[in-house]
Amino acid sequence: MGISAVTGAHFSSINFPLIDTKNEEEFRTREVQLGSHTVSSHGYAVARTHKHDWLILLLLVLIVISLYIIHPFHRFVGKDMMTDLKYPLKSNTVPAWAIPIYAILLPIVIFLGVYIRRRDVYDLHHAVLGLLFSVLITAVFTEAIKNAVGRPRPDFFWRCFPDGKDVYDKWGDVICHGDQKVIKEGYKSFPSGHTSGSFSGLGFLSLYLSGKIKAFDRKGHVAKLCIVFLPLLVASLVGISRVDDYWHHWQDVFAGGLLGLTVATFCYLQFFPPPYHSEGWGPYAYFRMLEESRGMTQVPSVQNSGQAQLAEAQAESQEEQGFHGCMGLTLSRDHNAALNDFESGRG
Repeated sequence: MGISAVTGAHFSSINFPLIDTKNEEEFRTREVQLGSHTVSSHGYAVARTHKHDWLILLLLVLIVISLYIIHPFHRFVGKDMMTDLKYPLKSNTVPAWAIPIYAILLPIVIFLGVYIRRRDVYDLHHAVLGLLFSVLITAVFTEAIKNAVGRPRPDFFWRCFPDGKDVYDKWGDVICHGDQKVIKEGYKSFPSGHTSGSFSGLGFLSLYLSGKIKAFDRKGHVAKLCIVFLPLLVASLVGISRVDDYWHHWQDVFAGGLLGLTVATFCYLQFFPPPYHSEGWGPYAYFRMLEESRGMTQVPSVQNSGQAQLAEAQAESQEEQGFHGCMGLTLSRDHNAALNDFESGRG
């Protein structure tokens, strides 16, 4: 059942099948158009809207580079502390160059796959922007804390004394004679950069996937949780490898994972609703654009409806005025006739 905007009468699609079908087709066409926003059609407008965010990303890159260049705090390391710092100096199971591949490029490839299917530039742009913010903010926190804390790595002894001959000053602090770059890295144990970077990128991907597949739709599909937990499992294995390689203490890995996952959650919620939300499958900007577009399409129809109602009210007013005018003319004529009869002595 529907209500006419002009007469206010109820009608059914049975009585007016062509009108109802036409409106339904227009509505579906509008929905399809609103759901198709490609990079070529809306990409520049979306990027321009967030130009300041991209500038902040460049600033974060410069900050990370600066923090990596400066030297960390050299914490006092005495001879009695070397017991826990004499683990062998090993190479990395997961090299540093691999982090951007699985923590940044891999999620972006998945974002592109979702874009090819949905053709939604809002989702692609905000996912990439949120991911980069997550990784870079985590890197800033990680490098800043590393430099401030200056905790020695478990293999610090062999970094400081590669020949195995330890030397200490009069206060009992170490006098290292190894490679300066290796020694510098030896004071950057807390927190784990591999772990924080892995959880910042793969944690963001996990949240993204949980929203897209509606993992928390209360239907009990445990298979969806397996997809959500897979990136977190990879990040956890990277953290474990840091302990196995004797590059980090377990506290470093735990703090790094917590830091990366926390930042990833904040950055994800900045652009997307929570994964358990009914609209968790899309970014805030997409739904805001839909509301604005629907509002723009509803304004003309409301105006037309108001104009029709105004015309109807004016017509009724004119009819009433005409009716009362005719009655006034009749009463005037009857009154004049009565006066004439009274003057002629017939009253």
